[in-house]
Amino acid sequence: MRLALAPLAVAALVLLVGGCGGSGGHGDDIVFVSSRDGDYALFGMDADGGNQGRISEEAGDPSTPAGLAFEVDPAWSPDGGRIAFASGREGTEHVYVMNADGTDVRRLTSGKLRDLQPDWSPDGRRIVFARRDQGVLHVMRSDGSDVRRVGRDLAEVRDPAWSPDGSLIAFSRRAPGTEIRELWVVRPDGSGERKVTSLDADSIAPAWSPDGSTLAFASNRGGAQYEIYTVGVDGRGLERVTRSDDDAIEPAWSPDGGTLAFSRGGAIVTVGRDGGEETVLTDPADNDSSPDWNPAPSSEENGEED
Repeated sequence: MRLALAPLAVAALVLLVGGCGGSGGHGDDIVFVSSRDGDYALFGMDADGGNQGRISEEAGDPSTPAGLAFEVDPAWSPDGGRIAFASGREGTEHVYVMNADGTDVRRLTSGKLRDLQPDWSPDGRRIVFARRDQGVLHVMRSDGSDVRRVGRDLAEVRDPAWSPDGSLIAFSRRAPGTEIRELWVVRPDGSGERKVTSLDADSIAPAWSPDGSTLAFASNRGGAQYEIYTVGVDGRGLERVTRSDDDAIEPAWSPDGGTLAFSRGGAIVTVGRDGGEETVLTDPADNDSSPDWNPAPSSEENGEED
């Protein structure tokens, strides 16, 4: 995902302690990162922006680097029951998982290297993540065991995203000695690496459409600010989705594939997959980012009653 920590006047922030800051309820259509409470933490909301609230009451100390990056890079499990995320709460960023209600937080990775940007396999059994200090991807079981490196180590790679059918992992790769990043795909066993884009730009944060045919991503193609684009997995059919006055980044698909959520200027915004009218869901003053859409339809959407 993806998160670039914005500067904060930490001296003016009130110390947050465990058990404080929870909002008493939240929607579960979209999870996102917000610093509205001081630390970077996970919040949930409905698809229309309603019912916004902090997911867990546990909080970090924003006066320290570790406490500031308390919860970032959220990713829903395929069944909507758990959220994987990265946290620097113990000094080095590692991958964690918790229940969707913020309970049962468990650390999955360890060591001195930074582990970020987790994403789930479609069967929920494995998680891919970026080991940023090495610039490589790793896959592990969802309990943190059996960690294995994926692909070659020829350049810095990040932003992993697992395809809906489980056959591919999309990622961004930086060309050595440049600021150019292109999108690639690889099989989970590290074979079959293939380049998807050739835009000579910084193209990042790929997200798979629910049918697995298309990647949404952010790119500063043309030297302008970042915009959201879509492209076929075969590299064809490039389309620009947004036209912004500020960087538009971190796209995420709705479960029906008709809408993209993304972050821009500190707010979470939605737009139809073909562009058009946009809806701002959150207040830019809250410094929100990294949306991820719950892939499991709610009971209300299924027409079920509690």
